[in-house]
Amino acid sequence: MRKPVTEDDIQGYVDNQLPSERRDDVEAYLDANGAEAARAAEFQRQAEGLRAALDPVAREPIPVRLNLAHIAANRQPERLPKWRYAAAAMVLLVAGAAGGWSVRGFSMPPSEGVAALAQEASATYGTFATDAVRPVEVRADDMGELTSLASATLGKKAILPDLSQAGYRLMGGRVISTTHGPGFMLVYDDDKGGRLVVMARHMIVDQNKPMVPHADGDVNGWSWANSGTGYSVVAPRSSESLHPLADQVRAQVTTTL
Repeated sequence: MRKPVTEDDIQGYVDNQLPSERRDDVEAYLDANGAEAARAAEFQRQAEGLRAALDPVAREPIPVRLNLAHIAANRQPERLPKWRYAAAAMVLLVAGAAGGWSVRGFSMPPSEGVAALAQEASATYGTFATDAVRPVEVRADDMGELTSLASATLGKKAILPDLSQAGYRLMGGRVISTTHGPGFMLVYDDDKGGRLVVMARHMIVDQNKPMVPHADGDVNGWSWANSGTGYSVVAPRSSESLHPLADQVRAQVTTTL
C-alpha cells in the first residue's frame, strides 16, 4: 500500500530530492489532483526564478575581506588573565541555566499554523504594501486576470473582498512566496494614503482556526483558517479598528467555501 503524499513529498519533488520510486508516486498524485499540480508548478516557477536571480551572485569570487584565512590572520585576540576567562564562563553558565528555556519562545519565530501565517502577512505588508512604485503585480483594473491568478495560487475558486464600504479601494495583488508554499496578497488603499493587506494561502496545520489577533511592531492584524485556507488582514492600525474589516473579509470569502 502506497504512503499518502505529504507536503514534504511535494517539496522534495520540486527540489529533485526524492528517490525515483517516491517521485513516481508524487507524479501520479499530481496527475490526479489538478490543484496540487498547480501548486507544485508554482513552487518550481519560484525556485527557477530564485536560481536565475541569485546564480550570478553565487558565481562571484569571495571578497578578500570575507575570506576565512584573511579574517583569521587579522584577528588580534585580547589577552586576558585566566581568572577573567573563568569568571566569564561562570556568568554564561549561570545565565544559560537560569534563562535559556524561559526565553526560547521569544527567540524562535512561529514555524507553522495561523501564527506563522500572521507573521508572513506582516512581513508581506512591510515588503510590498509600503512600496510606493509597484506594490502589486496585477492591478485591479484587470479583475479577470487577478481572480484567475488568485484561484490558481490557492487551488480553489477565489473571491476578492470588496471593502469599499469601509473606505478601502482594491489596488491589485500579487503571488508571494512563503516557507509554506505560495500565497496570494491583495493590497487596498484609502483616501488618506493608508494601505491594508489581505493575504491567503493553503494551510497544512490549523486548517480550521478561529480568528485571532496579532501584532508585529506597528503592524496589527487578524488571522484565521477555514477549510484548509488561511487568511490574514494586516495594516498599521489598531487591532480594534481592524476587527470589523477582518469580519467583512471573512464573511465574503466564506461564501465560496
